[in-house]
Amino acid sequence: MKIGIVGAGSVGTSTLLSIVQRGFASEIVLVNRDRKRARGVVTDLQYAAVLAPHTVLREGDHEDLAGAAVVLITAGVNEKTGGATDRNDPAGRLRLLETNAGIYRELVPPVRRAAPDSVVVVVTDPPDPLADVVRALGHERVISTGTYLDSLRFRFHIARKLQMNAAQVEAQVLGEHGTSEVFVWSSARVAGVPLRNLLTTDEARKEIESEVRYANITIIEGTGASTLGIGVVSARIAEMVVRDEHAVVPIGSWNRDYGVTLSVPSVVGRAGVLRLLPPDVSETERKALQASADKLRAAVARLKL
Repeated sequence: MKIGIVGAGSVGTSTLLSIVQRGFASEIVLVNRDRKRARGVVTDLQYAAVLAPHTVLREGDHEDLAGAAVVLITAGVNEKTGGATDRNDPAGRLRLLETNAGIYRELVPPVRRAAPDSVVVVVTDPPDPLADVVRALGHERVISTGTYLDSLRFRFHIARKLQMNAAQVEAQVLGEHGTSEVFVWSSARVAGVPLRNLLTTDEARKEIESEVRYANITIIEGTGASTLGIGVVSARIAEMVVRDEHAVVPIGSWNRDYGVTLSVPSVVGRAGVLRLLPPDVSETERKALQASADKLRAAVARLKL
């Protein structure tokens, strides 16, 4: 199937590379405001793509997104450029919202005209309220990368603390992809064993939460931008849609109960999020999830969509 990527910056490029390596797309169109950059990225990668499953790569305009099953939007100001790298700033990624919402108001309408039936995956930070911007602009099938990457980071740091394989860890981060995200310790398990039996100190939990919550800032301090992990995750989400996998992951979509886009366990398939699964959380976690939703809803309200 055909995939579109809007934005040929570092995240868009990482996403493109990851999709090529996973080999599930028949064609990928890369769209960028500076078409010359998109052409350069495609030209660079197309030679190495000979070693991957066959995929047609090309740069194009928004019109070339016609027929795409999935369009991933990665364009926008990143955390470093937008001044969202202060660990003590409660706004976090939401500091980028107004600027990136302005960018989305320009680029979403031509995407919608070209590919009205596509699933739009919002990758740009902050992805959850920007997904609501896309919805307000009339596109129906919209999901955000949400807390999928946060949940993988959560699993990784739990596993590292316990010296185990992260693939055996079941743990989720829900709510906002940002400072109000909710770590669901109550249902976390390793190979079916409740985590409370394995990780017993509050100090260890706080350390893991800090590692996960500020992972993006740690990465930015080293490389200038967080691109590789989100590129792989974005490609994996597109694959779930294209293959109609009905995979269950924590991912962002419009939630009627909370009145905003945020992440809860969700079934992902050809039409995007097919079903929301009520999360198994403690009373403390439930209140934290509501607080996260309230924060996101207030941020969207300030945009006056």
